[in-house]
Amino acid sequence: MSDGNIAKNKSRVSFVSKDFEQIENFRKCLDIQTKIGIHNSGSGYKAYRVQFCDVLFCQFLNSIGIFPAKSKNIGKIDIPNEYFFDYLRGCFDGDGTVYSYWDKRWASSFMFYVCFCSASKMHIDWLRGQIYEFLTIKGHVTKDGKNSCFQLKYAKADSLKLINKMYKVKDAIYLNRKRLKIEAILAIVGKSLVN
Repeated sequence: MSDGNIAKNKSRVSFVSKDFEQIENFRKCLDIQTKIGIHNSGSGYKAYRVQFCDVLFCQFLNSIGIFPAKSKNIGKIDIPNEYFFDYLRGCFDGDGTVYSYWDKRWASSFMFYVCFCSASKMHIDWLRGQIYEFLTIKGHVTKDGKNSCFQLKYAKADSLKLINKMYKVKDAIYLNRKRLKIEAILAIVGKSLVN
């Protein structure tokens, strides 16, 4: 839901992404055939959009902590523990990233990080707390260069624990380009996903 929103009248859901596969994954998860449209943003980029009206679904989203204008005020999401890493994988596919580099300070030192981003400090703190509860890894929080969003980052060993939990189920729905990037990074360090 990181790329989506609920209308102010709390009856319509919109999901916007530049990544067509992300839109298809959204429709697959909700088992909907809603037409995919084109969204023109004020900043000039084009993206794909799915919109549908469903008052009961919007009420459900509200009941678990997702409201209109959620970007800066989203906090805890009330989801069952068994679905937390599915939710986290969705956050990663929407507003997360993985990056790597060779650290020049040490010979043959390859670093990589898994990162989750949000404009809401409350949501980042909740994610960090949940991840710690499940995996006892702390991560660290920074702000981006524009000072507009918070980033929760996990380095190397902790990233491996996270990655394997997020992709534990082989036939789970995920964004292929991000998984492929992870697999390429893991290949450099002689690791692979557990499934």
